[in-house]
Amino acid sequence: MNPIRWQIGNGLVVRTYVMGDAEELFALVERNRDRLRPWMIWEPATKSVEDSRAFIARSIGAETHSEGNGIWLDGELIGGVGLTLDTLANSGEIGYWLDRRHEGKGIVTRVCTRFFDFAFDELGLHRMELQAASTNRRSRAVAERLGMTLEGVARDGVRVADGYLDSCMYAVLEDEWRARRVLA
Repeated sequence: MNPIRWQIGNGLVVRTYVMGDAEELFALVERNRDRLRPWMIWEPATKSVEDSRAFIARSIGAETHSEGNGIWLDGELIGGVGLTLDTLANSGEIGYWLDRRHEGKGIVTRVCTRFFDFAFDELGLHRMELQAASTNRRSRAVAERLGMTLEGVARDGVRVADGYLDSCMYAVLEDEWRARRVLA
């Protein structure tokens, strides 16, 4: 997939990682380990800058996914966001994380809104999904602010570093998203 670079506004930028971002990305993961570990299966496997480089290399080489993107605020890397595509189902799934210092400011909601516009308007997807652990109140609140529908809960549906958690599946369809934008 082609690299992205979006100016979201007010100093907020989303862009695809480049190899030169590996040290900054690893440092951000290091600062946020305690809050990433409960939700992100990749946290324990990210042990060095080289692990971050390997992730960026895999992301750059992906033909149908856009998983390796950073969220920058005023030039500082503050989180990550990715889009995984299911081309047969014509759907996508968003995933994200944010530095603790920037939570509660609406950043993730704004970033997801731009990704949903991209998914529906530019990629022509029919459906976008978001999975969140049932106990991850912040991620579930993002899905609800985006107008997504809770479709169900998969018992032990998400694997995390310390075992399994129930996973809430949220989704929004293309026509629902377009109707929501008209009302906004």
